Amino acid sequence: MLASGIALYSGVLFSQWQGDILIGTLVNKEVRRVRLSNDGSEADDVEGLFGELDERIRDVRVGPEGEIYLLTDSPVGRLLRVVPAK
Repeated sequence: MLASGIALYSGVLFSQWQGDILIGTLVNKEVRRVRLSNDGSEADDVEGLFGELDERIRDVRVGPEGEIYLLTDSPVGRLLRVVPAK
């Protein structure tokens, strides 16, 4: 995995991810959500997200309302705003 951007999730829109680390990947074309153990020494859970985009994720950020922003690295790169489905 080649990491390209990293963010600590501290928002409320995806409350189940509170305190998780979001890592953008170029080669794997997804965001890895990593939940650390209570003492922070190892990963308790790792989940691949947004792989259906099939685009390299250049950066990942958490917005002021808890939304997640993804910057893709394709010939027509995109800035995507991710919020929970209604």
